[in-house]
Amino acid sequence: MVIHESAEDYLESILIIQEQAGQVRSIDVVNKLGYSKPSVSIAMKKLRESGYITMAGDGNISLTGSGLEIASRIYRRHKTITKLFELMGVSPDQAAADACKVEHDLSEETFARICSYVEGRPE
Repeated sequence: MVIHESAEDYLESILIIQEQAGQVRSIDVVNKLGYSKPSVSIAMKKLRESGYITMAGDGNISLTGSGLEIASRIYRRHKTITKLFELMGVSPDQAAADACKVEHDLSEETFARICSYVEGRPE
């Protein structure tokens, strides 16, 4: 199934917020991504209709199995690419920002090589 970069960003953000705060509401996604409330509302509806999230009556958002799989894959890419850039001397903030730009587009082959390189480096 093809999933768009924006949906991957939303799912990754939901995962990060959940890890940090324990629960996620649409306003948390608005605050994290800096998007408008209507934009996030539309995106949450699409993600729910696609089976990537569920929304409880109290507004709490949860990732489904398929949503968690995508979010985890993108977040792992983000963290690994950020670490690579930091190893190259890029500041942490810039490394994270740049990782966001490339995490969606790398081939599996290239990402596997980055993982091998980063994981083989001493801390």
